Amino acid sequence: MVFLPQGIDQIDKKTLEISKADDEVYTDLSTLGEELPDHSPRFILLSYPLTMTSGRLSVPYVMLYYLPVTCNSELKMVYAGAKELMRNQAEVTRIIEIDSAEELEEIEDQLRGDE
Repeated sequence: MVFLPQGIDQIDKKTLEISKADDEVYTDLSTLGEELPDHSPRFILLSYPLTMTSGRLSVPYVMLYYLPVTCNSELKMVYAGAKELMRNQAEVTRIIEIDSAEELEEIEDQLRGDE
């Protein structure tokens, strides 16, 4: 189960303001992946409950930095410049960079790797 407290965030190219791309709360990663655009980056705040191999419940709070390879250079620079600001504002413990929606399937393994 996935809980995104602030959903998917985007940057307006003209004003450079970070805003919500939608108001959805996603309950699974495949649905989230379907909502990611093919040619535009996004910030995704993710709180993902999982049981570690030790049996301990963990709910890491991370930011996914979605940067598709088909994105233009201008957008890449805008999002790269805002990445640390977004991290600090959201107070996430970690940033995980992905370049395709398919990589969402590996997020749980990456989070377990912190154990």
